[in-house]
Amino acid sequence: MKAEKTQMDAAKQGVVTPEMAAVAASEYLSPEFIRDGVAAGTIVIPANVNHTSLKPMGIGRALRTKINSNIGNSQTSSCPKNEFEKLDVSLKYGADTIMDLSTRGDLALFRKELIKLSPIPVGTVPVYEIAARAGAGKFDRDTILEVVEDQAKQGVDYMTIHAGLLAKHIPAALKRKLGIVSRGGALIAAWIGDHKMENPFYEAFDDILKICRDYEVTLSLGDGLRPGCIADASDEAQFGELDVIGELVQRCRAANVQAMVEGPGHVPFNQIEMNMKREQKVCGDAPFYILGPVVTDCAPGYDHMVAAMGGLAGAYWGAAMLCYVTPKEHLGLPDTEDVRRGVVAFKIAAHAADVALGRPHAQERDDAISDARADFDWERQFSFALDPDRAREYRRAALQESHCAEDAASGKYCTMCGPDFCSVRLSNKLKEMNK
Repeated sequence: MKAEKTQMDAAKQGVVTPEMAAVAASEYLSPEFIRDGVAAGTIVIPANVNHTSLKPMGIGRALRTKINSNIGNSQTSSCPKNEFEKLDVSLKYGADTIMDLSTRGDLALFRKELIKLSPIPVGTVPVYEIAARAGAGKFDRDTILEVVEDQAKQGVDYMTIHAGLLAKHIPAALKRKLGIVSRGGALIAAWIGDHKMENPFYEAFDDILKICRDYEVTLSLGDGLRPGCIADASDEAQFGELDVIGELVQRCRAANVQAMVEGPGHVPFNQIEMNMKREQKVCGDAPFYILGPVVTDCAPGYDHMVAAMGGLAGAYWGAAMLCYVTPKEHLGLPDTEDVRRGVVAFKIAAHAADVALGRPHAQERDDAISDARADFDWERQFSFALDPDRAREYRRAALQESHCAEDAASGKYCTMCGPDFCSVRLSNKLKEMNK
Protein backbone atom coordinates (compact mmCIF):
# COMPACT_ATOMS: atom_id res chain seq x y z
CA MET A 1 0.00 0.00 0.00
CA LYS A 2 1.17 3.50 -0.83
CA ALA A 3 0.38 6.69 1.05
CA GLU A 4 -2.29 8.96 -0.42
CA LYS A 5 -0.60 11.93 1.25
CA THR A 6 2.28 12.31 3.68
CA GLN A 7 2.10 13.72 7.20
CA MET A 8 3.77 16.85 5.84
CA ASP A 9 1.23 17.10 3.00
CA ALA A 10 -1.60 17.02 5.50
CA ALA A 11 0.07 19.41 7.94
CA LYS A 12 0.70 22.02 5.26
CA GLN A 13 -2.97 21.79 4.31
CA GLY A 14 -3.99 22.45 7.94
CA VAL A 15 -5.12 18.86 8.57
CA VAL A 16 -4.50 17.10 11.90
CA THR A 17 -3.96 13.43 11.14
CA PRO A 18 -4.68 10.61 13.64
CA GLU A 19 -0.92 10.25 14.06
CA MET A 20 -0.55 13.94 14.96
CA ALA A 21 -3.42 13.65 17.43
CA ALA A 22 -1.81 10.60 19.07
CA VAL A 23 1.54 12.38 19.38
CA ALA A 24 -0.15 15.47 20.84
CA ALA A 25 -1.86 13.37 23.51
CA SER A 26 1.35 11.61 24.50
CA GLU A 27 3.27 14.90 24.69
CA TYR A 28 0.55 16.87 26.54
CA LEU A 29 0.48 19.41 23.71
CA SER A 30 -2.22 20.60 21.36
CA PRO A 31 -2.79 18.80 18.05
CA GLU A 32 -2.35 22.13 16.28
CA PHE A 33 1.10 22.56 17.82
CA ILE A 34 2.16 19.16 16.46
CA ARG A 35 0.60 19.91 13.07
CA ASP A 36 2.47 23.20 12.77
CA GLY A 37 5.76 21.54 13.71
CA VAL A 38 5.28 18.80 11.11
CA ALA A 39 4.42 21.41 8.47
CA ALA A 40 7.59 23.35 9.28
CA GLY A 41 9.75 20.22 9.43
CA THR A 42 10.79 20.78 13.05
CA ILE A 43 8.80 17.73 14.18
CA VAL A 44 8.76 14.36 12.42
CA ILE A 45 6.43 11.40 12.95
CA PRO A 46 8.10 8.29 11.50
CA ALA A 47 5.09 6.20 10.49
CA ASN A 48 5.29 4.06 7.36
CA VAL A 49 1.80 3.28 6.05
CA ASN A 50 2.71 -0.41 6.00
CA HIS A 51 3.81 -0.61 9.65
CA THR A 52 0.42 -1.62 10.98
CA SER A 53 1.54 -2.44 14.55
CA LEU A 54 2.98 1.05 15.09
CA LYS A 55 2.08 3.38 17.93
CA PRO A 56 2.89 6.86 16.54
CA MET A 57 5.51 9.00 18.24
CA GLY A 58 7.03 12.37 17.43
CA ILE A 59 10.62 13.57 17.32
CA GLY A 60 11.55 17.25 17.67
CA ARG A 61 13.34 19.46 20.17
CA ALA A 62 10.04 20.90 21.37
CA LEU A 63 8.96 17.39 22.40
CA ARG A 64 10.08 14.89 25.01
CA THR A 65 13.62 13.67 24.28
CA LYS A 66 13.55 10.29 22.54
CA ILE A 67 16.11 7.49 22.54
CA ASN A 68 16.96 4.89 19.92
CA SER A 69 18.23 1.37 20.50
CA ASN A 70 20.37 -0.37 17.87
CA ILE A 71 20.05 -4.10 17.33
CA GLY A 72 21.11 -6.44 14.52
CA ASN A 73 23.75 -9.07 13.89
CA SER A 74 27.26 -8.54 12.58
CA GLN A 75 29.27 -10.47 10.01
CA THR A 76 30.62 -12.64 12.86
CA SER A 77 28.13 -12.62 15.73
CA SER A 78 24.55 -13.22 16.87
CA CYS A 79 21.44 -14.79 15.36
CA PRO A 80 17.79 -13.70 14.87
CA LYS A 81 16.72 -15.18 18.23
CA ASN A 82 19.28 -13.07 20.09
CA GLU A 83 18.26 -9.95 18.22
CA PHE A 84 14.57 -10.41 19.01
CA GLU A 85 15.56 -10.77 22.67
CA LYS A 86 17.31 -7.40 22.33
CA LEU A 87 14.09 -5.96 20.88
CA ASP A 88 12.18 -7.20 23.94
CA VAL A 89 14.75 -5.65 26.29
CA SER A 90 14.70 -2.38 24.36
CA LEU A 91 10.92 -2.17 24.60
CA LYS A 92 10.87 -3.15 28.28
CA TYR A 93 13.27 -0.41 29.32
CA GLY A 94 11.78 2.36 27.23
CA ALA A 95 13.41 2.73 23.81
CA ASP A 96 11.38 5.03 21.56
CA THR A 97 12.70 3.70 18.24
CA ILE A 98 14.66 0.64 17.14
CA MET A 99 17.24 0.43 14.36
CA ASP A 100 18.10 -2.81 12.57
CA LEU A 101 21.81 -2.70 11.68
CA SER A 102 22.04 -6.33 10.53
CA THR A 103 24.66 -7.18 7.93
CA ARG A 104 24.34 -10.98 7.66
CA GLY A 105 21.70 -13.63 6.95
CA ASP A 106 18.24 -13.22 5.47
CA LEU A 107 17.94 -9.49 6.10
CA ALA A 108 14.48 -9.12 4.56
CA LEU A 109 12.98 -12.00 6.57
CA PHE A 110 14.40 -10.71 9.85
CA ARG A 111 13.22 -7.17 9.12
CA LYS A 112 9.72 -8.37 8.22
CA GLU A 113 9.34 -10.05 11.60
CA LEU A 114 10.91 -7.10 13.42
CA ILE A 115 8.41 -4.67 11.89
CA LYS A 116 5.56 -7.01 12.78
CA LEU A 117 6.65 -7.26 16.42
CA SER A 118 7.68 -3.65 17.01
CA PRO A 119 5.13 -1.08 18.23
CA ILE A 120 7.82 1.61 17.94
CA PRO A 121 9.30 3.03 14.71
CA VAL A 122 11.84 0.83 12.95
CA GLY A 123 14.86 2.35 11.23
CA THR A 124 17.46 0.88 8.87
CA VAL A 125 20.66 1.80 7.05
CA PRO A 126 19.92 0.62 3.48
CA VAL A 127 23.56 0.73 2.35
CA TYR A 128 24.21 -2.35 4.52
CA GLU A 129 21.75 -4.47 2.56
CA ILE A 130 22.84 -2.84 -0.69
CA ALA A 131 26.45 -3.89 -0.04
CA ALA A 132 25.34 -7.35 1.09
CA ARG A 133 23.37 -7.89 -2.13
CA ALA A 134 25.74 -6.49 -4.71
CA GLY A 135 29.13 -6.39 -2.99
CA ALA A 136 30.67 -3.51 -1.07
CA GLY A 137 32.15 -1.79 -4.10
CA LYS A 138 29.86 -3.04 -6.84
CA PHE A 139 26.44 -1.53 -6.17
CA ASP A 140 24.87 1.02 -8.51
CA ARG A 141 21.93 3.39 -8.69
CA ASP A 142 19.48 0.61 -9.58
CA THR A 143 20.52 -1.50 -6.58
CA ILE A 144 20.17 1.50 -4.28
CA LEU A 145 16.63 2.27 -5.43
CA GLU A 146 15.62 -1.39 -5.42
CA VAL A 147 16.69 -1.90 -1.80
CA VAL A 148 15.21 1.41 -0.60
CA GLU A 149 11.86 0.54 -2.17
CA ASP A 150 11.90 -3.05 -0.88
CA GLN A 151 12.48 -1.79 2.66
CA ALA A 152 9.84 0.93 2.28
CA LYS A 153 7.27 -1.62 1.09
CA GLN A 154 8.01 -3.79 4.13
CA GLY A 155 7.16 -0.93 6.49
CA VAL A 156 10.47 0.65 7.54
CA ASP A 157 9.61 3.95 9.21
CA TYR A 158 12.90 5.80 8.79
CA MET A 159 16.08 5.22 6.83
CA THR A 160 19.59 6.53 7.31
CA ILE A 161 20.80 7.76 3.94
CA HIS A 162 24.38 9.05 3.72
CA ALA A 163 23.77 11.48 0.85
CA GLY A 164 25.68 14.45 2.29
CA LEU A 165 29.13 12.89 2.02
CA LEU A 166 30.63 14.16 -1.24
CA ALA A 167 33.90 13.42 -3.00
CA LYS A 168 35.25 16.85 -2.05
CA HIS A 169 34.96 16.03 1.69
CA ILE A 170 37.05 12.86 1.65
CA PRO A 171 40.57 14.39 1.62
CA ALA A 172 39.83 16.35 4.80
CA ALA A 173 38.40 13.23 6.48
CA LEU A 174 41.49 11.21 5.68
CA LYS A 175 43.71 13.71 7.54
CA ARG A 176 42.06 12.74 10.82
CA LYS A 177 43.40 10.45 13.54
CA LEU A 178 40.62 7.93 12.86
CA GLY A 179 39.55 8.86 9.35
CA ILE A 180 35.97 7.73 8.56
CA VAL A 181 34.37 5.69 11.36
CA SER A 182 30.81 5.45 10.07
CA ARG A 183 30.29 2.07 8.40
CA GLY A 184 27.94 3.60 5.86
CA GLY A 185 30.22 6.55 5.31
CA ALA A 186 33.25 4.33 4.79
CA LEU A 187 31.40 2.10 2.31
CA ILE A 188 30.34 5.11 0.26
CA ALA A 189 33.71 6.86 0.45
CA ALA A 190 35.39 3.66 -0.75
CA TRP A 191 32.85 3.42 -3.61
CA ILE A 192 33.59 7.02 -4.62
CA GLY A 193 37.31 6.28 -4.59
CA ASP A 194 36.95 3.09 -6.61
CA HIS A 195 34.59 4.50 -9.24
CA LYS A 196 35.92 8.07 -9.40
CA MET A 197 32.30 9.25 -9.35
CA GLU A 198 30.11 11.30 -7.01
CA ASN A 199 28.17 9.74 -4.12
CA PRO A 200 25.42 7.66 -5.80
CA PHE A 201 22.99 8.38 -2.95
CA TYR A 202 23.39 12.10 -3.61
CA GLU A 203 22.96 11.57 -7.35
CA ALA A 204 19.80 9.46 -6.81
CA PHE A 205 18.36 11.65 -4.07
CA ASP A 206 15.26 12.80 -6.00
CA ASP A 207 14.34 9.20 -6.77
CA ILE A 208 14.87 8.24 -3.13
CA LEU A 209 12.55 11.10 -2.12
CA LYS A 210 9.83 9.76 -4.41
CA ILE A 211 9.98 6.33 -2.78
CA CYS A 212 9.92 7.87 0.70
CA ARG A 213 6.92 9.98 -0.23
CA ASP A 214 5.06 6.97 -1.64
CA TYR A 215 5.37 4.99 1.60
CA GLU A 216 5.69 7.79 4.19
CA VAL A 217 9.29 7.01 5.09
CA THR A 218 11.14 9.60 7.16
CA LEU A 219 14.70 10.23 6.02
CA SER A 220 17.43 10.31 8.63
CA LEU A 221 20.19 12.19 6.86
CA GLY A 222 23.27 10.30 7.97
CA ASP A 223 26.55 11.76 9.17
CA GLY A 224 28.97 9.57 7.26
CA LEU A 225 31.82 11.85 8.37
CA ARG A 226 31.00 12.02 12.07
CA PRO A 227 34.11 12.28 14.26
CA GLY A 228 35.28 8.99 15.78
CA CYS A 229 37.45 10.56 18.48
CA ILE A 230 37.40 13.89 20.26
CA ALA A 231 40.55 15.01 18.41
CA ASP A 232 38.58 14.85 15.14
CA ALA A 233 35.50 16.72 16.39
CA SER A 234 34.11 19.85 14.74
CA ASP A 235 36.46 19.70 11.79
CA GLU A 236 36.25 20.66 8.14
CA ALA A 237 34.96 17.27 7.02
CA GLN A 238 32.18 17.10 9.61
CA PHE A 239 30.89 20.59 8.93
CA GLY A 240 31.34 20.33 5.17
CA GLU A 241 29.01 17.34 5.16
CA LEU A 242 26.60 19.15 7.50
CA ASP A 243 26.29 22.02 5.03
CA VAL A 244 25.26 19.60 2.28
CA ILE A 245 22.80 17.92 4.67
CA GLY A 246 21.24 21.35 5.26
CA GLU A 247 20.58 21.58 1.50
CA LEU A 248 19.11 18.07 1.51
CA VAL A 249 16.74 19.00 4.35
CA GLN A 250 15.30 21.74 2.15
CA ARG A 251 14.89 19.29 -0.74
CA CYS A 252 13.06 16.90 1.57
CA ARG A 253 10.69 19.62 2.76
CA ALA A 254 10.00 20.75 -0.80
CA ALA A 255 9.02 17.16 -1.62
CA ASN A 256 6.90 16.89 1.56
CA VAL A 257 9.13 14.13 2.91
CA GLN A 258 9.90 14.27 6.62
CA ALA A 259 13.58 14.50 7.52
CA MET A 260 15.79 14.49 10.57
CA VAL A 261 19.55 14.93 10.77
CA GLU A 262 22.10 12.60 12.37
CA GLY A 263 24.81 14.14 14.47
CA PRO A 264 28.33 13.69 15.77
CA GLY A 265 29.62 10.70 17.70
CA HIS A 266 32.68 11.93 19.64
CA VAL A 267 32.70 15.55 20.82
CA PRO A 268 34.42 17.20 23.82
CA PHE A 269 31.87 18.42 26.33
CA ASN A 270 32.70 22.08 25.73
CA GLN A 271 31.88 21.78 21.99
CA ILE A 272 28.44 20.18 22.34
CA GLU A 273 26.39 23.37 22.65
CA MET A 274 28.05 24.84 19.55
CA ASN A 275 27.41 21.66 17.56
CA MET A 276 23.72 21.58 18.50
CA LYS A 277 23.19 25.24 17.61
CA ARG A 278 25.10 24.95 14.37
CA GLU A 279 22.86 22.11 13.21
CA GLN A 280 19.74 24.10 14.10
CA LYS A 281 20.95 27.01 11.99
CA VAL A 282 22.32 25.06 9.01
CA CYS A 283 19.48 22.52 8.84
CA GLY A 284 16.49 24.74 9.55
CA ASP A 285 15.94 23.24 13.01
CA ALA A 286 15.29 19.76 11.60
CA PRO A 287 15.19 17.26 14.49
CA PHE A 288 18.74 16.37 15.46
CA TYR A 289 19.41 12.68 16.17
CA ILE A 290 22.79 12.27 17.86
CA LEU A 291 25.03 9.30 18.70
CA GLY A 292 26.03 10.07 22.28
CA PRO A 293 28.08 12.16 21.85
CA VAL A 294 30.98 10.37 23.52
CA VAL A 295 32.85 13.02 25.52
CA THR A 296 36.09 11.15 26.24
CA ASP A 297 37.85 8.37 24.37
CA CYS A 298 39.60 6.57 27.23
CA ALA A 299 36.72 4.70 28.88
CA PRO A 300 36.23 1.44 26.94
CA GLY A 301 33.70 -0.69 28.77
CA TYR A 302 32.03 2.44 30.16
CA ASP A 303 31.15 4.24 26.96
CA HIS A 304 27.43 4.07 27.81
CA MET A 305 28.22 6.37 30.73
CA VAL A 306 30.43 8.90 28.94
CA ALA A 307 28.04 8.96 25.98
CA ALA A 308 25.03 9.51 28.24
CA MET A 309 26.86 12.51 29.72
CA GLY A 310 27.17 13.93 26.23
CA GLY A 311 23.61 12.93 25.41
CA LEU A 312 22.25 14.89 28.37
CA ALA A 313 24.14 18.00 27.25
CA GLY A 314 23.10 17.46 23.63
CA ALA A 315 19.44 17.10 24.54
CA TYR A 316 19.57 20.17 26.79
CA TRP A 317 21.03 22.23 23.96
CA GLY A 318 18.55 21.03 21.35
CA ALA A 319 19.00 17.42 20.22
CA ALA A 320 15.66 15.69 19.69
CA MET A 321 16.71 12.03 19.86
CA LEU A 322 19.68 10.22 21.36
CA CYS A 323 21.10 7.05 19.87
CA TYR A 324 22.18 4.86 22.73
CA VAL A 325 25.73 3.64 23.23
CA THR A 326 26.38 0.37 25.08
CA PRO A 327 29.31 -0.65 27.31
CA LYS A 328 30.66 -2.70 24.40
CA GLU A 329 30.94 0.27 22.03
CA HIS A 330 34.37 -0.01 20.34
CA LEU A 331 34.76 -3.54 21.74
CA GLY A 332 32.18 -5.89 20.23
CA LEU A 333 28.57 -6.67 19.42
CA PRO A 334 26.40 -5.94 22.48
CA ASP A 335 24.43 -8.71 24.17
CA THR A 336 21.06 -8.28 25.88
CA GLU A 337 22.56 -7.02 29.13
CA ASP A 338 24.61 -4.43 27.24
CA VAL A 339 21.44 -3.32 25.45
CA ARG A 340 19.67 -2.97 28.78
CA ARG A 341 22.49 -0.86 30.22
CA GLY A 342 22.63 1.31 27.11
CA VAL A 343 18.88 1.91 26.99
CA VAL A 344 18.64 2.73 30.70
CA ALA A 345 21.67 5.04 30.65
CA PHE A 346 20.19 7.02 27.78
CA LYS A 347 16.69 6.96 29.26
CA ILE A 348 18.21 8.62 32.32
CA ALA A 349 19.95 11.24 30.15
CA ALA A 350 16.79 11.95 28.15
CA HIS A 351 14.65 12.23 31.28
CA ALA A 352 17.14 14.51 33.03
CA ALA A 353 17.13 16.80 30.00
CA ASP A 354 13.33 16.87 29.91
CA VAL A 355 13.22 17.83 33.60
CA ALA A 356 15.78 20.58 33.04
CA LEU A 357 13.86 21.88 30.02
CA GLY A 358 10.53 21.90 31.88
CA ARG A 359 8.76 19.45 29.57
CA PRO A 360 5.10 18.94 30.53
CA HIS A 361 4.79 16.50 33.47
CA ALA A 362 8.46 15.47 33.21
CA GLN A 363 9.20 16.01 36.92
CA GLU A 364 6.11 14.17 38.16
CA ARG A 365 7.99 10.87 38.21
CA ASP A 366 10.79 12.36 40.33
CA ASP A 367 8.30 13.90 42.74
CA ALA A 368 6.41 10.61 43.05
CA ILE A 369 9.53 8.59 43.81
CA SER A 370 10.60 11.20 46.37
CA ASP A 371 7.24 10.91 48.15
CA ALA A 372 7.60 7.12 48.16
CA ARG A 373 11.10 7.39 49.66
CA ALA A 374 9.84 9.70 52.39
CA ASP A 375 7.17 7.14 53.23
CA PHE A 376 9.59 4.18 53.05
CA ASP A 377 7.22 2.70 50.49
CA TRP A 378 9.79 0.57 48.72
CA GLU A 379 7.51 -1.04 46.16
CA ARG A 380 6.01 2.28 45.08
CA GLN A 381 9.55 3.66 44.86
CA PHE A 382 10.53 0.80 42.56
CA SER A 383 7.45 1.34 40.39
CA PHE A 384 8.67 4.84 39.46
CA ALA A 385 12.27 3.76 38.80
CA LEU A 386 13.60 3.81 35.25
CA ASP A 387 14.92 0.29 35.89
CA PRO A 388 12.65 -1.23 38.59
CA ASP A 389 14.28 -4.65 38.27
CA ARG A 390 17.76 -3.34 39.11
CA ALA A 391 16.42 -1.37 42.10
CA ARG A 392 14.62 -4.43 43.50
CA GLU A 393 17.72 -6.57 42.88
CA TYR A 394 19.98 -4.20 44.84
CA ARG A 395 17.50 -3.83 47.71
CA ARG A 396 17.08 -7.60 47.95
CA ALA A 397 20.86 -8.18 47.94
CA ALA A 398 21.37 -5.50 50.60
CA LEU A 399 18.81 -7.16 52.87
CA GLN A 400 20.42 -10.57 52.40
CA GLU A 401 23.83 -9.19 53.33
CA SER A 402 22.61 -7.27 56.38
CA HIS A 403 23.17 -8.70 59.88
CA CYS A 404 19.78 -7.23 60.83
CA ALA A 405 17.95 -8.17 57.64
CA GLU A 406 14.69 -9.08 59.33
CA ASP A 407 14.42 -5.65 61.01
CA ALA A 408 15.51 -3.81 57.83
CA ALA A 409 12.93 -5.70 55.81
CA SER A 410 10.23 -3.89 57.81
CA GLY A 411 11.12 -1.00 55.55
CA LYS A 412 11.86 1.97 57.81
CA TYR A 413 15.50 2.34 56.82
CA CYS A 414 18.05 1.01 54.34
CA THR A 415 21.20 -0.94 55.14
CA MET A 416 23.44 2.02 54.23
CA CYS A 417 22.48 4.03 57.34
CA GLY A 418 20.65 1.61 59.59
CA PRO A 419 17.91 2.73 62.01
CA ASP A 420 19.91 5.15 64.16
CA PHE A 421 21.58 7.08 61.34
CA CYS A 422 18.69 7.22 58.85
CA SER A 423 18.29 10.88 57.86
CA VAL A 424 14.85 10.35 56.31
CA ARG A 425 13.61 8.62 59.44
CA LEU A 426 14.97 11.44 61.63
CA SER A 427 13.49 14.09 59.31
CA ASN A 428 10.08 12.44 59.49
CA LYS A 429 10.34 12.42 63.26
CA LEU A 430 11.20 16.15 63.30
CA LYS A 431 8.25 16.89 60.99
CA GLU A 432 5.93 15.10 63.43
CA MET A 433 7.35 17.06 66.37
CA ASN A 434 6.89 20.38 64.58
CA LYS A 435 3.30 19.92 63.43
